[in-house]
Amino acid sequence: MAEVGRAAVRDPGALLPGGFWAAVAVWLERPQVANKRLCGVRLDARRSVGFPRAEACGHSPITGPQQEERAAARPCLRSPSGGLGPGPSTGPELGTAGRGPEESQPRLPQGEDPREAAAAAQLAGCPGQPGKAGVGEGDFPASDLDSLWDAFSRSLAGGNPEMLAFLTGSRAGSQPEAPSELDVVLRTVIPKTGPHCPLAAPRREIVVQDVLNGTVTFLPLEEDDRGNVKVEMSNVYQVRLSQSQEEWFISILIFCPEKWHSDGIVYPKPTWLVEELLARLARWSVESKRSGFKSTLSLISIIKYSKTYQMLKEKYKDMVKVWPEVTDPEKFVYEDVAIAAYLLILWEEERAERGLTAKQSFVDLGCGNGLLVHILSTEGHPGRGIDVRRRKIWDTYGPQTCLEEGAITPNDKNLFPDVDWLIGNHSDELTPWIPVIAARSSYGCRFFVLPCCFFGFTGKYSRRQSRKTQYREYLDFIMEVGLACGFHVEEDCLRIPSTKRVCLIGKSRTYSPAGEGSMDEQRTQYINSRRGRPMSPPGKAPAPPPPRAAVGRAGHPDGPQAPDAEAAEGGAEARANQLWLSGFQPREKAERVRNCATLPRDFIDQVVLQVAHLLLDGEQLNTGSAPSSSSKAWNRGGSLSLAEVAHKLDRGMLQRLKRECGGLQTLLRNNHQVFEVLNGSVHIRDWREEKPHRQQCPEAKRKLFSEAFKTRICWFFSHHPDGCVLPSDGCPFAHGPAELRPPQTPKRQKQVL
Repeated sequence: MAEVGRAAVRDPGALLPGGFWAAVAVWLERPQVANKRLCGVRLDARRSVGFPRAEACGHSPITGPQQEERAAARPCLRSPSGGLGPGPSTGPELGTAGRGPEESQPRLPQGEDPREAAAAAQLAGCPGQPGKAGVGEGDFPASDLDSLWDAFSRSLAGGNPEMLAFLTGSRAGSQPEAPSELDVVLRTVIPKTGPHCPLAAPRREIVVQDVLNGTVTFLPLEEDDRGNVKVEMSNVYQVRLSQSQEEWFISILIFCPEKWHSDGIVYPKPTWLVEELLARLARWSVESKRSGFKSTLSLISIIKYSKTYQMLKEKYKDMVKVWPEVTDPEKFVYEDVAIAAYLLILWEEERAERGLTAKQSFVDLGCGNGLLVHILSTEGHPGRGIDVRRRKIWDTYGPQTCLEEGAITPNDKNLFPDVDWLIGNHSDELTPWIPVIAARSSYGCRFFVLPCCFFGFTGKYSRRQSRKTQYREYLDFIMEVGLACGFHVEEDCLRIPSTKRVCLIGKSRTYSPAGEGSMDEQRTQYINSRRGRPMSPPGKAPAPPPPRAAVGRAGHPDGPQAPDAEAAEGGAEARANQLWLSGFQPREKAERVRNCATLPRDFIDQVVLQVAHLLLDGEQLNTGSAPSSSSKAWNRGGSLSLAEVAHKLDRGMLQRLKRECGGLQTLLRNNHQVFEVLNGSVHIRDWREEKPHRQQCPEAKRKLFSEAFKTRICWFFSHHPDGCVLPSDGCPFAHGPAELRPPQTPKRQKQVL
């Protein structure tokens, strides 16, 4: 046994030892957060057992006051068998840079909804309630954990004092000071696939968590030729939390370092355990944030998804080479491949559940580039995509991919009674309407939405709860719409290169077909109530409505029953146009550029000069002549918040900027030669600080710098009171017309279709 690494952990927020178990939960349930060569894990079974002792080979659960006292030492979740185990839902929130939009899952509050409790059990892989996350090839029966632990306990008690000492954290042959409760988890570790890495066999482990001693031991399992499974002693390692005086330490120990066998995937080298895993565990242990999102791919089999994704990625990789759109081909191609892989597995498992053989049909509303429609159609699912604007890439798909150009307006004419699934993949203004359209199309129609931009029923979504992030609040709104339409709504996180990767799925209804009439009245009442009025509590469907003519001013059944002139007028307009709600505006066919790039040049120059004047504290700017020579220090000006700058600008100028996406901030960012915008503040850019950064840029970016060198006049040379801070030969911009070079037009690669 050897300690291969130790990290001191500063705990100013007094989060330990609970934070340690939260970090362990991340590594136990989502190891792909740290080990990028893993696809994920499946939790097969969980048990609370007694510690193996020499006088008692068997195991028995610890109960009574002693168990409750230990349980208070860390966050925990009661397993179906009645034992207490480290809570699988208490991991720290990992930001976009640390885990990719989000590889974490929520902490469930007390008094949770029964459906949420069932989902939590499913995510935890709890025995007795196997969910989709625990379904896959070669499943382990939950009873195998009992027999495996019994056999391992007998081997420890019968003649393996070294391993017993390793588990207890004590010297060989000694016993724990008090009977210790163990939380034992059987998990399957699933490697990631790749073009040069065929799908390796999943590896199974027993994870032993000893809360009293602060240790987590990982015991790999091996199977012999006869099918007998036992603990493999060579790759056993342990994570240990200890405290010396007032300082906390996290250590990693290996049972037999000389026998450690690294496969580079499931079992990395010991140096990786120390440099990567130990560092992450130490950081996660003192992070107090918790995520409000489900774990990734919680509703489908990870093994099936991994195989399908790799197959589709290999099959459609050439789309990157022929991408005719201006968007990033790698992001959009591989994102749609991942979404298609998810839907194919979701639908495959749905067919197995329902005993169906025919593949589901679909319509993708707001299909954009149409690649998702192309993949699903090519894989055998009948369907079509509809978008208000035709894309160039549509011509490359072939006749088997059905794509239609047209606007979708929510009304009785745009229903899809013969379609199994409606898809909304970044469908913008249609996103909240998709559950409604699905509900009214037919009782058997289901929906899948991947929300991105925040739209309500008749325009931009207005925030109502400042305690949540805007993204979390909008997801709750779409879920509320689904519930109000009579769907059981499930949430999952996709594995895609995007910060907006949470999908919402409505697969089944909360009512029988006979209740469609009353349910549709409830939908109508809910939609009308969303016209600028308070929404019902998240997760709860609105109460059944009174007659439509008597809906109160507040939009709720218990509101005052006075006529609402605005609602009545809007309802009359909607009925005349056969709309479900007046005020809905489909996307414009011609996409408007609103990033300040199309504003008149003289207007942009006027704003830039005004803001620069404010930052330079009122010092007079040059209007185009060369700067006056002076020996004083170069004036780099001060820093102002965007709000302060906006307050001092002309009102008409601000109104014009507000019509552009991003407004003032976007215009200032576009003029990056002059300004630097950071954390809501703006200041004059000092190009002396830019030179070291440019030297560290990748080769492709350095090439762009060289191509743009001296193709534009230096703003500082022309306008700053002290001129440019750089000499002429060191400035990337031209100091006067004599230095100007003609811009180089990049050559576009010829597309081979």
